[in-house]
Amino acid sequence: KKPKSKKPAIVDSEIISIFREIFASMNKKIRIIVVIFIVLLLLGMIFFPKIKALFITSDADMLQEGPSRGQQELVVNATVLRPQTLQNMFRTKGVLLPDEEVDLTFETSGKITDIYFEEGSYVEKGTLLAKVNDEPLLAELKKLEARLPLAEARVYRQRTLLEKDAVSQETYQTVITELETLKADIELTKARIAQTELKAPFNGIIGLRSVSEGAYASPSVVVAKLTKISPLKVEFSVNESQANEIKPGVPLVFKVENDLNTYSASVYAVESQLDEKTFSLKARALYPNVDGKIKPGRSATIEIELSRIHNAIVIPAIAAIAEMGRDIAYIYDNGKAKRVTIAKGLRTASSVQVVEGLRAGDTLLVSGVMQLRDSMPVKIEKIVPNTAD
Repeated sequence: KKPKSKKPAIVDSEIISIFREIFASMNKKIRIIVVIFIVLLLLGMIFFPKIKALFITSDADMLQEGPSRGQQELVVNATVLRPQTLQNMFRTKGVLLPDEEVDLTFETSGKITDIYFEEGSYVEKGTLLAKVNDEPLLAELKKLEARLPLAEARVYRQRTLLEKDAVSQETYQTVITELETLKADIELTKARIAQTELKAPFNGIIGLRSVSEGAYASPSVVVAKLTKISPLKVEFSVNESQANEIKPGVPLVFKVENDLNTYSASVYAVESQLDEKTFSLKARALYPNVDGKIKPGRSATIEIELSRIHNAIVIPAIAAIAEMGRDIAYIYDNGKAKRVTIAKGLRTASSVQVVEGLRAGDTLLVSGVMQLRDSMPVKIEKIVPNTAD
């Protein structure tokens, strides 16, 4: 037999010698670090199989127990669905306009001699408000009226003579024409005198005057503004989709800022066509404003009931979730959340009508809906009123 080779032993001794030399060349601090590292490495090699077995056992236990540990009950609020009446309300902004409004001006020119109204006062139709100088016209009228008796006497004489065939028909017609012309001149002068008077064209509140006595007035000079505030017009616009719903006689309610009261009005006129730029339809309603409490020019928040649906299932908008092209909601089913696909109908600012998927008596989950999953365990903390009611 051949003797065994002693090369591996010689190699091992050489390697050990090399490590000893390297270790001897290190300073004390580095030697301590190397020793600690070697000890930790040995401990890791000893305990690694046990730690690995422990983690594998823990994962197996979790997989075996499954949902009992992975899913905890979600505490939620719920509401019981009941049929209700749903109002299709349209809300918009509008403005309050006076029933009538006009800038008061004279029809003729002249110096203002009298102002009879008080600023901010109520005046009746036909009330004399102001006057310009009419003395030349009065003098002209007096002159014309002084000629009237003589012209009438001349006509009487010519008629008597005509009956006796003492004058021609042409001569009689001449004096008749002169009389009629004189009467026309008198009426014209009276009309010019009337133009020197500024009268109220309707009942209303007269505003602040912008002229004084002695000022020269002309048809372009505004004396004051007259406004009829009872009734008031409520002007607003509706979208193209609501255009067919707004007709004369449709009731509405409105509110004004800093006023808790709600006022009722009724549509009385609608524009003949939609605005080609905004595709909106302008309409006006009438509010009596008997006491004159509301002033024109104020903005109004308007609500119009377009339609009413009875026995509707309505849920809070927050309870309906859009998911992958469909709408879903969650109901309570024996301690778990049950996902149902719904079909929406009418929408309002805070609620949604459900035409398919839910029915009266269902317990709808209304809180934590974004965390819910189908068949997730849930616990109802309390039953709350339906906020869509």
